[in-house]
Amino acid sequence: MPDRSSRTLLWILIGGGAFFLFVLAMFSLIYLTLHAGGNEAAFGGFGDRIAVVDLDGVILSPQPVVGQLKKFADDSSIKAIILHVNSPGGGVAASEEIYREVKRIREEKKKRVVVSIETVGASGAYYIASASNKIYADQGSIVGSIGVIAEWVNYGDLLKWAKLKSVVFKTGEFKDTGNPTRDLTPAEQAYMQSLIDNMFGQFVQAVADGRSMKFDDVKAIANGKVWTGEQALSMKLIDNVGDFEAAVKDTAKSVGISGEPTLVRPEKERRTLLDLLVGDVSKYLPDREKMLEQQVGFYYLWK
Repeated sequence: MPDRSSRTLLWILIGGGAFFLFVLAMFSLIYLTLHAGGNEAAFGGFGDRIAVVDLDGVILSPQPVVGQLKKFADDSSIKAIILHVNSPGGGVAASEEIYREVKRIREEKKKRVVVSIETVGASGAYYIASASNKIYADQGSIVGSIGVIAEWVNYGDLLKWAKLKSVVFKTGEFKDTGNPTRDLTPAEQAYMQSLIDNMFGQFVQAVADGRSMKFDDVKAIANGKVWTGEQALSMKLIDNVGDFEAAVKDTAKSVGISGEPTLVRPEKERRTLLDLLVGDVSKYLPDREKMLEQQVGFYYLWK
């Protein structure tokens, strides 16, 4: 009887171990498949390759976009870069860093950079696009919103209602400018407006330089409005109305690629086995985009 129990336990352990190894092998295969798909056609079409970098969502950091652009700029097998844009813009400094990298690639690396705007290419995203060689947008794409915004919530009245007081120690008149527990003083309002006006001038100048337009002509339309791709074409804010495929074909032709070019995308972010097991939980966690409205900052952002 003890021998039979031992054999049963042994078979359970062997079966359980085999099942565990099978599950582990399946998840490993899925992981490797996802990881391998990150560099599309990486080994094909050497010399006839166009890199595609995605600029998605609110821009709160220049990374990973700047890093991806640098990598493709230094790769001699990459003949051109297409920045695929679907963004309402974001932080002033973050947008400017990406803009500078696009401009550097054009001027120093002499490599063609083309922007293809999908649904939205507004504010900071358009700031970046203005540094490229050519801008494509669909007829119904949202383009423009040249301007600067800074906003926060003033909850001073709520504190008064709750009989709470904000206590601040500071070293200068303007050190706590933007304190959400009180109104801005007239001097603070003038100070904040001067910062915004300076950033606005930088934005207008960047668009004027990139689009070969006069500063005053850009400033005349820089009232925060957005336009469709069709409208933006007549305003010289884009070069062609067309989708991503049109941008690819025209870019390939402009750099001397005959036939179908090989598109190369950045390697996808590595996912752990735990990610595969439990799925994506990021939507349940607070991120910087969700906290955007709780921060005092300056943004090239269409809202």
